[in-house]
Amino acid sequence: MNIENSIAFVTGANRGLGRAFVQALLAGGARKVYAAARDPSGIDLPGAIPVRLDVTDPGQVAAAAAQAGDAILVINNAGILRGAALLGVAEVDVRAEMETNFFGTLAVSRAFAPVLARNGGGALVNVLSVLSWVTLPGSALYSASKAAAWALTNGLRQELRAQNTQVVALHVGYMDTDMVRSVASPKSRPSDVARLALDAVETGQDEVLADAISQQVKAGLAADPGVYLARPAAA
Repeated sequence: MNIENSIAFVTGANRGLGRAFVQALLAGGARKVYAAARDPSGIDLPGAIPVRLDVTDPGQVAAAAAQAGDAILVINNAGILRGAALLGVAEVDVRAEMETNFFGTLAVSRAFAPVLARNGGGALVNVLSVLSWVTLPGSALYSASKAAAWALTNGLRQELRAQNTQVVALHVGYMDTDMVRSVASPKSRPSDVARLALDAVETGQDEVLADAISQQVKAGLAADPGVYLARPAAA
């Protein structure tokens, strides 16, 4: 599909990668861009249509799908990172990351699948992470949620193939966003990641490895021992 003249819906669109997606879509000639966020007052990009959306709220998800019933591209970008370990963390924090990163992605995908079907198939992009495949100190909950979202994405690709919906998995390491502000490692620019993902939509790709670390980790999954078994440097 072409980004030019497309109609897109982006979650978590008020900052970081979500905002970069909205900017790239508008710059690419999208006819309409719905920019969804828990607090849509932060959506200030000219041409973007603010939508109130907490992806963990079923009523808001249904309302968003009704409002954006003309969408042909849906980008599941909303996500949270609590930075908590698995043991000793409050259950509310455990559930928060799963509710947003997995169940929120599932809810939006389920709500918009019939929308995309009515509009010819279109495309669904799920923002994942290199931490879908490996776990670092302090990232275990986030990794678990993103690993689940990766499996979800692969399942959606199979189930939506019959309605001609392209499903794209976007894997990326550190980006220059608020989420990893304290991390000193090299970071990708959100604008570059958004551009790569939209290029994949236009060229029919199913998977995007947006940076060197994602490429290296995926290659290391088949190593012996697998990269996911390696002892973290910080351990």
